Amino acid sequence: MIHAAIAGTIRGETMSNKNEGQTPALKYKRIVAKIGTNVLTAGTDRLNMELMADFAAQVAALHKQGAELIVVTSGAIATGRHRLGLKERKDIPFRQVLAAVGQSDLMQAYQQLFARHDITIAQTLLTRRDLADRVGYLNARNTLLAMLELGIVPIVNENDVVAVDEIEGPKIGDNDNLSAFVANLVDADLLAILTDIGGLFSADPRVEPAAELIQRVEKIDEQIEALAGGTTGHGVGGMATKIQAARLATGGGTDVFIASGREADTLKRLAHGEALGTHFPAAVDRMESRKRWMLAALSVKGDIVVDDGASKVLREKEASLLAAGIQKVEGAFSRGDTVAIVDSRGKRIACGITNYSSDEIERIRGIHSDKIEEVLGHHYGSEVLHRNNMVLL
Repeated sequence: MIHAAIAGTIRGETMSNKNEGQTPALKYKRIVAKIGTNVLTAGTDRLNMELMADFAAQVAALHKQGAELIVVTSGAIATGRHRLGLKERKDIPFRQVLAAVGQSDLMQAYQQLFARHDITIAQTLLTRRDLADRVGYLNARNTLLAMLELGIVPIVNENDVVAVDEIEGPKIGDNDNLSAFVANLVDADLLAILTDIGGLFSADPRVEPAAELIQRVEKIDEQIEALAGGTTGHGVGGMATKIQAARLATGGGTDVFIASGREADTLKRLAHGEALGTHFPAAVDRMESRKRWMLAALSVKGDIVVDDGASKVLREKEASLLAAGIQKVEGAFSRGDTVAIVDSRGKRIACGITNYSSDEIERIRGIHSDKIEEVLGHHYGSEVLHRNNMVLL
């Protein structure tokens, strides 16, 4: 049984499919699916193509139903180790070599499997440092959202060849935390962390067969963290890092499930609303979370004053801010900084991440978007602030 001290933050959850024989409606549309090394290899020293094919088929089925999916994948280092026929070593340059060798094989496998379903994939290499940098964050977000709009499935992995911290060990978090960063980056509805263990248990089920699955965790506290185990097998992220990822993603407004990647149709069943593994419900409303992030986590570097027409469009249609509606710029800021949008009466109406610097906006304010490149000699898009990088106040 679960300890009484923990029971206050946990309750069971069950759900059944009442529409057997019919494809159920999607509960979650924008989904980040993280699949770990121990799932991809089925516990061996090489990729399990049968399991990967099944996973690709699940993604394809959801894609056909209208879901937007991003895959965060591990496995490059394990794949490189198998390709070279080498044993485990801990020194970082060696592991970076393995990642460089294995990454091409891993992507080739995904390419072949998704091609069977006429799905275009795109390799996307990120590091936590990329997402910590505001311009890098902006570029990554805009690129991933553009891929989703085009029906592309991004395959995200850490850039292990240059990211030293991320491959040193479980103290960093590897792709578990990266998947949470990506979920927050694109405002995902669901983060599905697919692992070789079916969720968070009251004890290690490999040691204690009577251990009970914890089906729902309302709050991640010290008692929940104490249940997480360490690193096992070829993977870097253990259960502890999956709990860290759940905390990060739920704090950004995303539902999280930690579930078995070896059970049949796990990803499809989660997307359709079936409760599998351990559910960590979103801790906050996503819009409120984004407001706090933009107003608190990032300091506002300046103001963009807009005319009444632009103010009305922003408020009523939640549109992007174009240069034509800008009256003046106050303060000095760079591309990727957080700025406030102010109406002609001085009232702050929105906040967001700018595609252009204050000097650039001063030169293009009041002009049509198709003239931006002519004036600046370059352009970063038609929008000064894209609606996906902006919240109304």
